[in-house]
Order: sequence, then C-alpha cells, then structure tokens
Amino acid sequence: MPDSRIDKLPPVTGLCVALADGVLSVTIDRPQSLNSLTASVLAGIADAMEWAATDPRVKVVRLGGTGRGFCSGAGMSADDVAGGAGGTATITEINRTVRAIIALPHPVVAVVQGPAAGVGVSLALACDLVLTSDKAFFMLAFTKIGLMPDGGASALVAAAAGRIRAMRMALLPERLPAAEALSWGLVSAVYPDEDFEAEVDRVLSRLVAGPAVAFAKTKNAINAATLTELEPTLKREFDGQVTLLRSPDFAEGARAFQQRRSPVFTD
Repeated sequence: MPDSRIDKLPPVTGLCVALADGVLSVTIDRPQSLNSLTASVLAGIADAMEWAATDPRVKVVRLGGTGRGFCSGAGMSADDVAGGAGGTATITEINRTVRAIIALPHPVVAVVQGPAAGVGVSLALACDLVLTSDKAFFMLAFTKIGLMPDGGASALVAAAAGRIRAMRMALLPERLPAAEALSWGLVSAVYPDEDFEAEVDRVLSRLVAGPAVAFAKTKNAINAATLTELEPTLKREFDGQVTLLRSPDFAEGARAFQQRRSPVFTD
C-alpha cells in the first residue's frame, strides 16, 4: 500500500508523489497537455528527488507521466507563456531537477509510454534507465519555436548518442521513434505497449532487491565519467535561452505554435 508519510513534501497541482514498497513514484499529472511542465511542477519534482536522497525507505525512483504521454516539455499555451512558462524561473527549476536526478544515490527510472518532447527529453535522459513503450517517441522541439535545447539536453543527448545525432535532433526537430532511439543508445529498452507496465514493474522489482550501496557508487562513477560537461552546459543553455526568450523569433514561434501554423523567423 502507498506510504502516506512523505513529510516535507507539500502537494503540488499537476504532480503526484507516492511511496510504496521501496519505490518512490513521481508522476507528472497534466494529461490534458501531454504533461507539459510549469515551474511549480518542476520544483515539486526536484523537491521529491532531493527528499528521496534522505529517506532510507526509498530504494528506487520511478519518473513518469499520466495518460498517453511522458512529458511534452514546458507549457506553450497562451496562458503558460503569459504566465512566464519557459522563463528564468522555469529554466532554474529545470536545471535543479536535472541536477537532483543525477545526484540522487538511488536509481531513477524514466517510464516513457508516449511522447517525450522538449525538456521532457532532458528529464528522461537524466535518469539512469529509460524504459519505453513501442508507441513512444522523442523530439527536441526547441528550434521549432526559436529556442535552443535546455535542461542539459546538449550534454545528455550527445553523451548517449554522439555529436552528429545530437545535432540532427536539435537542428532538424523530428520525431525519433522508440526503436530508433534504442539503436542510437538513447534508451535502455523498448517493450510492446501491451506488456509495458508489467515489464516496468519487473525492472523496478529487480532494482529494489539490488545492492543499494553498489548502485550508488556505480551511478556516481558512470555519471562522473560521462557527464563531465553537464555543469558548463547548463550554464551555456541558461544564458543562451534567456537571450532567445526575449527575441522576436521566440515571440513568432510561440504565436505560430498556438495558432497551429508554421513560424516565419526573421532574426
């Protein structure tokens, strides 16, 4: 049964956090927008990851989304943009969340049953295992609206798939199906949609029963060896994104997204 004693974690609209049998489930709960992100939801995810590092009941973290998508990135509706989605506060919380996932001594499993777009890709690839349904896809959609990848995507994608593939994803923002993402090294496993939840549970059970200290030291060693550029990347992305958010191209990209048309960039 879920453990209700998750103290020091205030409820966050759009986020569900539950602890049961050693698994902390952190679930983005905004299915009407394919689990788009706000600064408050990101802060809630970061808080949960930081809390998980201090509680001995947590053995593994499951990061997912409700409905048919994992995460569509920062909210881009007219209300989201007017409310500052994608602004400095949101990017700050994105970076805190990515740092918290990577620093957590427990394994973090991304459960990607459908679309992962924008910073949703960053969240998934910050995790230690990325499990996907065969209906999932990945898309770095930033340049479609006049922005650049953030949330460490510049480093996380390149560390997994290499520079040329990272450039392709970022400069030609196209859907990358789960099977191709597996061949690129971006995900850990792809399962048939009808078997997906059962396979996820099987992996989580193995991790819960595994050697926690060995997992922590293994995770730290691999991340230290492969993500040496993460901190400089987060700084470059933050500086670049802040500039781009003030640009005419982003204003046009946001309008075009809301109006469901192709943008006309002029910068």
